[in-house]
Amino acid sequence: MQTTRILQGDVFGVDRVTWRDDAGHEHTRNIVRHPGAITVVPCLDDGRLVLIRNYRVSVQRWLVEFCAGKLESGEAPATAAGRELIEETGYRAEHVRAIGTFLTSPGFADEWMHVFEARGLTPVPRDLQPGERIEVLLETPDTVAAWIRDGRIQDGKTIAAFHLWQGART
Repeated sequence: MQTTRILQGDVFGVDRVTWRDDAGHEHTRNIVRHPGAITVVPCLDDGRLVLIRNYRVSVQRWLVEFCAGKLESGEAPATAAGRELIEETGYRAEHVRAIGTFLTSPGFADEWMHVFEARGLTPVPRDLQPGERIEVLLETPDTVAAWIRDGRIQDGKTIAAFHLWQGART
């Protein structure tokens, strides 16, 4: 197998990988190399969940999501979860608990998404990154489930995280 870095951006790299299969045929794929990311299911004491309405330039639309972000170099996923929660939602968590991991799109990327539940939330000032357009939403789990069913929530990490969170509650 031969690997050549063809792009290095701020968030991810792209490698061109060439290999021969068992029959001797050569294949080439471009693979996104990502440092990993987190998403958080923040739970208020009254049972509502904290979501964000996030303008995503890549699809040129507002998406309803759980807060999320990439891992910084050497950063533990739980640390990133606490950081992103504060930055995007304006809540600090007393307890952050890992509830699962998954590959976001293994057909072309190696990104692992680490999912956390956050409880014991306290309001703090938000710390949005330059260019972020984010609004905070407080919704019941039933509303989130309905929005997933009716297509109002289209973000895959949010759908997966919600289902992992539901399974972790039982």
